[in-house]
Amino acid sequence: MVLRRKKRRHRHLVLALFVVVSLVVAFFGTVYMPGDWQSQITKPPWTPPRALFAPIWTLLHVMMAVGAWIVWRHHLHLLRWPALAAFALQLILNALWSWMYFSAQDIGGALLTLTAVWAVLALTCALFFRVATVAGALLVPYLVWASFALALNFEIWRLN
Repeated sequence: MVLRRKKRRHRHLVLALFVVVSLVVAFFGTVYMPGDWQSQITKPPWTPPRALFAPIWTLLHVMMAVGAWIVWRHHLHLLRWPALAAFALQLILNALWSWMYFSAQDIGGALLTLTAVWAVLALTCALFFRVATVAGALLVPYLVWASFALALNFEIWRLN
């Protein structure tokens, strides 16, 4: 009974760790907020309002953290570590995109980075589905949003 409680507590600590790490990456994106240059570049009319990004990204990061935790819990699955490695790589690329776009103000470089994010995320999603269907399903909204973000980044690059 005591061992079971310790295992449960351990699982919850790992879940909290996944959520914190994912939200730190999301927070990293807010460090590089749009500056004056962002208001002066041409954007397509279908650009979402700026206030929409923070709640969407927060929700997506929590969902992807829960998905990663579910994968982590499948201790005996052969794809567990490759899936988690892909997850970590897409988080790093996600943070790199924020820096590239907002701080370096390199729209083309950000587009290339976001293309890499999308490719690694698609791989991560596929691996998550192989490990646990619900884990893969938790990444689908992020893949949809990343697809939209890729189209938006491309259009901003094209217009500028």
